[in-house]
Amino acid sequence: MTCTHVLRGRVVTPERVIDDGLVVTEGSRIAWVGEADRAGSAGYGPALDQAVPAPQGGYLLPGLVDLHCHGGGGASFPDAQTPQQVMVGVMEHRRHGTTSLVASCVTAAPEVLRHRTRLLARLCEDGELAGIHYEGPFLSSRRCGAQDPAFLTEPDADLVRELARLACGHVATMTVAPEKPGVTGTAGVNAALVSAGALPSYGHTDADGDAVRAAVADAVDRISSRRAAGLPVRSRRPTVTHLFNAMPPVHHRHPGPVPAFLAAARRGEVVLELVADGVHLSAELVTELFEVLGRESLVLVTDAMAAAGMADGSYALGPAAVTVSGGIARVTGSSTIAGGTAHLIDVVRTTWRGGVDLTDAVYAASLQGARVLGDPEVGALVAGLRADVVVTDTALRPVRVIRRGREVPGCAG
Repeated sequence: MTCTHVLRGRVVTPERVIDDGLVVTEGSRIAWVGEADRAGSAGYGPALDQAVPAPQGGYLLPGLVDLHCHGGGGASFPDAQTPQQVMVGVMEHRRHGTTSLVASCVTAAPEVLRHRTRLLARLCEDGELAGIHYEGPFLSSRRCGAQDPAFLTEPDADLVRELARLACGHVATMTVAPEKPGVTGTAGVNAALVSAGALPSYGHTDADGDAVRAAVADAVDRISSRRAAGLPVRSRRPTVTHLFNAMPPVHHRHPGPVPAFLAAARRGEVVLELVADGVHLSAELVTELFEVLGRESLVLVTDAMAAAGMADGSYALGPAAVTVSGGIARVTGSSTIAGGTAHLIDVVRTTWRGGVDLTDAVYAASLQGARVLGDPEVGALVAGLRADVVVTDTALRPVRVIRRGREVPGCAG
């Protein structure tokens, strides 16, 4: 039996907020979106009588898309041994409105990465995950952050190809330091990722501008050539892993990688991840990036770890011990941030309250992520797309989540 949902509220589309809008889903698809007073002329007049309203002043958002997430609800994707453990983290974020989630690994021994890839690929095949992200192991030892330096290695295209084969097409991105030898060239990691249909994501880096420009140019050329040949690749643009975090700050005589990443984004060559949770980045900086670059260059992510949705305490992120205090995760015994504890809806709220237009904040947490993944089925409240809808109150607290046309049990509201 086909399940129909009729939802009414302030509808956030990619272009605007419809103050009194209607979203109609039929089965797993969105059937109609528009102003409530136009439902009759569109053939959905009777639906008005069935409409379930959002809370007073509340919103209807598209299901959110998180490209960088290590876990939640007490479960850590880099440490999970069973599908059930992975699903604890997936459901923690899904109940809060993230209906498309990429599971992120951390730097680990090759045999651990192989095992984790097999496990996560099964859940990608089942439609529970949207892809796999590898944060390492080809990172700068000077900017490894919470990554274990004992497992950092030089770029190895053979390992990339092996992981891609085990992932059965579900590799989304891999974070690499662009200055490392073996990133560019026909035998490099860029080439191996793009040939697998995946994207390099530059980060955890101590690079100068020249290394950034060389790596980005190499990736963009390879992506363009692959697309011109009619071969699949997720997006025409590689990404940058959590801009500003795990890279040197800008200095006027030693600018480092950040200005080169900003310039590449301005040219439309990369998409910049922002962990806009109020901890990793200041709200002021995030707002200014939206003003300077525009939403087309930015994607909001959580970098969440097991403590998302949980109380302060002790957790793990791969081999790293993590202590969460005041909602901030740090490598135990240090000041190093060890991932986030927010859900993506929290990141959207923080970004919006910081001064970014709501349509732009939602776009950067939904349709932009879908475009990086190369998934045309999700990311917006548009007729024909997948029926992923988040109903929130006026403060963007989720009260109801629908994924693939079905109610998500245990929603945060």
